[in-house]
Amino acid sequence: MNTMNKKNLELDFRTATPDDVTCVLRIIAQAQAQMKALGSEQWQDGYPARGDIMVDVMSGVGCVAECEGRVVAYCAVVFDGEPAYEALCGEWLSQQDYVVVHRLAVADEVKRRGVATRVMRHVEEMARQRGLRSFKIDTMHDNRYMHTMLATLGFKACGTVRYASGERVAFEKTW
Repeated sequence: MNTMNKKNLELDFRTATPDDVTCVLRIIAQAQAQMKALGSEQWQDGYPARGDIMVDVMSGVGCVAECEGRVVAYCAVVFDGEPAYEALCGEWLSQQDYVVVHRLAVADEVKRRGVATRVMRHVEEMARQRGLRSFKIDTMHDNRYMHTMLATLGFKACGTVRYASGERVAFEKTW
């Protein structure tokens, strides 16, 4: 049975491999096009590029979600911190070790079906299994889909962080 047409997709999560990079880049290009159409500045400067994804894959932080053997979502799941978070303009909810997600993107054919939310819940479960009690993430001020999802999942805005490409709103969830 083709589950891609079902409302509740059956997702399998795994570490990304070099064979996934072309598909991941297609999904990222779709996300870039969507953000541009919505007037968002996020990911409009060539980031993330093939090199960024290859670094994720080679360092073991790339994660994909599959449906029926097809990659439908990607993100980098990092457990050893984010240097930009040390210079937060604001205040984190906690000062404990945390997981962070970067470069979350979902394929057009499964958007608006809860895939990003399920990816985030999967990452939270990964963190729990490692004994972590904090999840941090950042996004552009104009990425309304991400802001809505983060609020729904219980993340709180904590301030802003700066990257070479600009300022981002930083969020944290603790449990």
